[in-house]
Amino acid sequence: MKLDILAIGAHPDDVELGCGATLAKEIANGKTVGILDLTRGELGTRGTAEIRDVEADNAALILGVAFRKNLEFSDGFFVNNTASQLEVIKIIRKYKPEIVLCNALDDRHIDHAKGSKLVSDACFLSGLKKIETIFEGNKQQAWRPKNVYHYIQWKNLTPDFVVDVSGFIDKKMQAVMAYESQFYNPDKNEPDTPISSPNFKDSIVYRARDLGRLIGVEHAEGFNVDRLLGINSVFDLK
Repeated sequence: MKLDILAIGAHPDDVELGCGATLAKEIANGKTVGILDLTRGELGTRGTAEIRDVEADNAALILGVAFRKNLEFSDGFFVNNTASQLEVIKIIRKYKPEIVLCNALDDRHIDHAKGSKLVSDACFLSGLKKIETIFEGNKQQAWRPKNVYHYIQWKNLTPDFVVDVSGFIDKKMQAVMAYESQFYNPDKNEPDTPISSPNFKDSIVYRARDLGRLIGVEHAEGFNVDRLLGINSVFDLK
């Protein structure tokens, strides 16, 4: 299977929160999308890793992705080293995505920026043919995605570009709320966390609405890049 987009998150729910509407839109447009989680989110205050596994599978079904995998790195303690990079490289080389979407360049949770750098480094290294990898018994060929984009998470980073996701915010919220153990529920007696308040749930939509306002559409999601983007013509811009 060759992917158009591989969306990668340090934790289950990162992808849905950061770029769920973009994925839903691209899938509706016929693109093939996969999700890779680096950890199982086992250090999360609410719920358990086993609950998050089920929730992640349910969210993947809602979005309609081709597959979802988890590398089971250590939540909070994974490092951007050779061993971790090689595991990500194996997935990139197997599925050959044109575009990789990954964690925010800077954020409140240490795993987000750490995961962002790990994936960016792995995408570059994946294109070097002298790095040898074997996956499922097969020697892999070098592959480098054309672009790596970083979705925005807790911090209100200024996006380098935004994607019009009008018509897909409901699908995003359905996928996000599949992680019911993590978000506001007045009927559950769980510890409070930064993302379990009603305000955080509401903020997902009003951020998308505000980004949409800036480009004259209903909803949008923002992304950052760590290198210059090129376009063929000034007419490519909205």
